[in-house]
Amino acid sequence: MSEQSSTPDEAQPESFVSHLIELRDRLLRSVIVVLIVFIPAAIFSGKLFTLLAAPMLSALSTEGVMISTEVAGPFLVPLKFAFALSVAIAIPYLLYQIWSFIAPGLYENEKRLAFPLLFSSTILFYCGIAFAYFVVFPLMFSFFPSVAPVGIEVTPDINHYLGFVLKLFFAFGIAFEVPIATILLIKAGVTTREKLAKKRQYVVLGAFVLGMLLTPPDIFSQTMLALPMWLLFELGLIMSKYVGSPPEEDNEGPDDNDDGPAGSAAKGGPAPDKPSPEDDSDEEEIISPAVMPQQARAAQQAEDEKSETEEDFDKLVEELDNLEDITSWVQPEEESDADDTVVSRPMKSVGKKSVKKKSVKKKSVKSKKASKKSVKTKKARKSVKTKTVKKAKKEKKATKS
Repeated sequence: MSEQSSTPDEAQPESFVSHLIELRDRLLRSVIVVLIVFIPAAIFSGKLFTLLAAPMLSALSTEGVMISTEVAGPFLVPLKFAFALSVAIAIPYLLYQIWSFIAPGLYENEKRLAFPLLFSSTILFYCGIAFAYFVVFPLMFSFFPSVAPVGIEVTPDINHYLGFVLKLFFAFGIAFEVPIATILLIKAGVTTREKLAKKRQYVVLGAFVLGMLLTPPDIFSQTMLALPMWLLFELGLIMSKYVGSPPEEDNEGPDDNDDGPAGSAAKGGPAPDKPSPEDDSDEEEIISPAVMPQQARAAQQAEDEKSETEEDFDKLVEELDNLEDITSWVQPEEESDADDTVVSRPMKSVGKKSVKKKSVKKKSVKSKKASKKSVKTKKARKSVKTKTVKKAKKEKKATKS
């Protein structure tokens, strides 16, 4: 039992450690592959650097001469380029290791989308480097020496040249990923194709700003980077038509669901259960002072007020009952009995008859007044009852809210 209870607690740390071990293994494999590619590149580093410097050497007027201002520059600079080249060549394998590490945590639709994007992003990165080397470098390096002042000999340093070239390679490689970024934004639902098309002028401005930040401080390289970024943005908009928009979720509003019992019965579903008054009373009793002290105090005050109103109501009812007892001695039945006795008894004289008739009339008037008072008391009692009931309902609603 102790082993079974300890396994759930140890599952999470073990899974985390296993992920770390897998990450370590994949990093080691990536480093080994980069070193394997670096060994032959280091052997032929001099020839590779000559190929890299060919656009600059062909544009120089001093028969293609470059200098090195550092003592170890002729040895270290080609090795730096060989290492950067080995990393660029190993990019597909590095991306494969990244893909293998994150793929188990993705859904099937994400896997189908991610693999083509990784493959196309690699191809576009290589295309950006090739565009910089074959198109931008010849134009740029032929322009810079031509605008040099008279008496200035252009002999660039190989270390500065390598840093300049690697910056441009990286900038153009990243810039050529614009179609992938556009497709991902549209596919993820962050924006739509129409919104991006309407904000085209801001995209062009952003391309020039990125060109200013990623390239050396000259307007020529900035423009040569910003124009391809804008064209690639347009290409991404065109490709987004065929990739497709994100699936629309069925967001049913409250009006679609709150059709009532008739609507649910018409749709074929069961009618919703009506809440019983017992459930309402249970819901009212759920409030606890420990969890919601303010609501508990308000409920207690409402209950006290309710009990006071009930006591007042009981007092009013007792008073009305007393009034009914006082007026109950006069009833219409006595009037009829009195009339019968007057008719049945023989009258001895006319004077006595007239006196009795007057007394009967007085009694009938009194009985009518008493009946009117009883009706008024009944009406007053009903009005008091309705008022107290309404007041109790309002207080109940207030306590619920």
